Amino acid sequence: MELPAEIAHRQARLEVMAAAKAKIEERAKARFEKEQAEFEAKMARREQNAKERGKKPGGKPPKPPVAGSKAQDQLNLTDEESRIMPVAGGGFDQAYNAQAAVDTGSLLVVSPAVTQAANDKAQVVPMLAQLAALPDSLGQVEQLLADTGFYSAKNVQACQAQGIDPFIAVKRDEHHPAPQERLTEPAALPAEATPAQRMGHKLKTKAGRALYALRKPTVEPVFGIIKSVLGFRQFSLRGLKNVTGEWILVCLAWNLKRMAVLRLP
Repeated sequence: MELPAEIAHRQARLEVMAAAKAKIEERAKARFEKEQAEFEAKMARREQNAKERGKKPGGKPPKPPVAGSKAQDQLNLTDEESRIMPVAGGGFDQAYNAQAAVDTGSLLVVSPAVTQAANDKAQVVPMLAQLAALPDSLGQVEQLLADTGFYSAKNVQACQAQGIDPFIAVKRDEHHPAPQERLTEPAALPAEATPAQRMGHKLKTKAGRALYALRKPTVEPVFGIIKSVLGFRQFSLRGLKNVTGEWILVCLAWNLKRMAVLRLP
């Protein structure tokens, strides 16, 4: 028995939709397992703090995660490995998140990466692993400069564990701070200050502000020139592996262009 083409097409679409639904459920299960582990870790820390202080912890306890898919969960049938991400100027798009570690002296990209996460907080540890794998002939990474999107206490500790001095913005600074904030040193920290608090204090010092000021003229021109001069504004391939290879080639093109400029007398 042969089915008419119209019915066969509908059946094929139903099969694709069923497969997509199964993948959404699979993602939801993985997300729930991750959120459940994070929730249990938070509750354990909360109980430990309560025992050390001898009283109940203040504030509302964290909410446990809810299993199952959510109404906003989606799957792109063209490239299922891409994710919906916010874009500059408002709105959302199906995209990947391109990352690049750039040397402040040469403006060369020393470590490119592509991720499926829109949030940058989870990208510091993987980037540290890539930097650690670089040849020793390139030298040792001494400081890491990053904007507030990369900040977390965990990332500060991860940098320090690898002997890297982090300068990650804790929050967005005002464009026109008071003169006393720009020209004076901050008050000394207490001895029991956490690593994250010490880094935040360091960013308020004159030396820290001067070093962090190198971040913007280091990484921003690289992405700006790649987009506006090289004309690369979107990926042509599909799939995380292929997109990563494409981004590596783009960063290689930038490095060749930059090295040609560095060789000029």
